[in-house]
Amino acid sequence: MFYETPYHEAIALIERLQRRFFDVLKVELDKKEILDINPVQAMMLYKIGDDQMTVGELTLRGYYIGSNVSYNVKELQKTEYLEKTQSPHDKRSYRIKVSDKGQEICKLISDMLSAHGKKMHPFNLDMPEIDDVNLSLRSLEEFWAAESKFTGLSSLDDDDGLLG
Repeated sequence: MFYETPYHEAIALIERLQRRFFDVLKVELDKKEILDINPVQAMMLYKIGDDQMTVGELTLRGYYIGSNVSYNVKELQKTEYLEKTQSPHDKRSYRIKVSDKGQEICKLISDMLSAHGKKMHPFNLDMPEIDDVNLSLRSLEEFWAAESKFTGLSSLDDDDGLLG
């Protein structure tokens, strides 16, 4: 595939890598015959971990992938991977936490990631290389965060030909 710039290629790679990681996670879930949860939901559990939060906090913290946070939370409750309790201070608000059943998924993912760390060397992936990638991805995340803050003004100079 042709990419105009390394930036375009990075965007395509990020998207593909996420899908590929979900494929890997799906294989792990299938090996354990865990069929009542999908990889997106499994990663939501993993990101929540030992925390307890509202669905709004879950969304704000970015502990989700995709836009169907409420749907996935509902499904995780239905399959007993998440527990929901009413907030003592606000009867309209609920807090969610990972159940014991959900903690088993978190452990499965943690074990999988640890095993991956030990298998990376033959692919020329060692921690310094991963650290470099992470540094670049954090910088890209900061750039996109700045670009997504609508101020009514472009963050680019008018000389770039984007304002007029």
